[in-house]
Amino acid sequence: MRPQLIRLCSGIVALALIAGTPSVLANEAVSLPPGTANAMAQAASPQAIADYRRKLQEYQDARAAYDQDASAYWSGISEKRRGRNAKRRDRVQITLDDYVLEQPPLYQGPKRPVNPAPDEEEGGTPRPRKSIPVVADLVQAATDQFQFSPQRPTTEIEFKRAYARYARAAGLTPEQAVRVYSFETGGTGNYDVQSGIEHGGKRAISTAIGYNQLLTTNSVELMAEQGHEFVRDLAERVAATTGPARRVMEHKLAVLKRMVAFTRTVPDDWSAHERLADTPQGWAVHAMVLDIDIGPMLQTHKLLTSVIFARAKGYNRPLTAAELEMMNLTGDGTGLDMVTMPQAMREQVPTSNFFQRSGYERNPVAIRHHTVAKLLAVTNERMDTNGNKPGAKELAAAF
Repeated sequence: MRPQLIRLCSGIVALALIAGTPSVLANEAVSLPPGTANAMAQAASPQAIADYRRKLQEYQDARAAYDQDASAYWSGISEKRRGRNAKRRDRVQITLDDYVLEQPPLYQGPKRPVNPAPDEEEGGTPRPRKSIPVVADLVQAATDQFQFSPQRPTTEIEFKRAYARYARAAGLTPEQAVRVYSFETGGTGNYDVQSGIEHGGKRAISTAIGYNQLLTTNSVELMAEQGHEFVRDLAERVAATTGPARRVMEHKLAVLKRMVAFTRTVPDDWSAHERLADTPQGWAVHAMVLDIDIGPMLQTHKLLTSVIFARAKGYNRPLTAAELEMMNLTGDGTGLDMVTMPQAMREQVPTSNFFQRSGYERNPVAIRHHTVAKLLAVTNERMDTNGNKPGAKELAAAF
């Protein structure tokens, strides 16, 4: 069950890269080299400490005033959202009055000052950063937990062709698939591209992998909800295979069935799937995005579930790639809220209506492009630009 509110993920990171600006709260945390705190503590004068305490009080007062205003604003956002949900259940038309039309307050006060003599509480050992698994970790987990190694393509174009065949047969249009790929990967990403480790990046910033940047939780959830289709489709391929290759495919099918059974050991709920995804078995499931047979299924259904959701809700017009991306990023319910909005309303409704406070304040693009119309426009712009890059052209040719 996909979440109904925007969560931070690779697509939002992709949007943030467009802006080229730091997070609105990023300047509040200061990283100091090892030993700097001790040196500062020894050199701090009474005047420096007094100046720090004065600035700290000014900062705390400013933050308290901002937090009071922001809490009231975001409470209003939540109240309006509950009202819209109730109206939809009763099939009552949504109007402008069902949204908060004012932009959210932004903190514009002083930065948190650096303590020249940090005490033990402030200057203690920081908590270690949680490790994010990379492709090698996922493959190792698959070997350890399911005695299986994903069948990787021999070339990038081989995976693109497999994805194009499956996506087209499932009902995605080339325009949807190619433009979403262009947005999510920058138009150059390979089948195993991971968020943060591309375009010169050295460190993974999330578990998002592949053309449509699936998170570990996406893979677990898709296996749980669509696994019966994956098993059926792979069984048909097994039946059409002969010789030694058939034994390889039969083993893959047996592993797939075990993975599907594993993902269904918890309720069909995003939070439950998220907990399951953060286990060695969950990492192993996520490794299947790399497999030449299973990977295209996962990548396709990451988008196809949104298309099916929109149709089930009575929205029969084909989704544009930008609209599909909004649903891909925000969850189907929230995304459909934006998609079904008339253009006149899109011009007026702030993007904050589709965020939780923490996500919004860390997303400079949603702040800069602060209406639904502007957010869709910048998404289309990025798709247009990246659609001319080699990877996007290669994927388009594969269709």
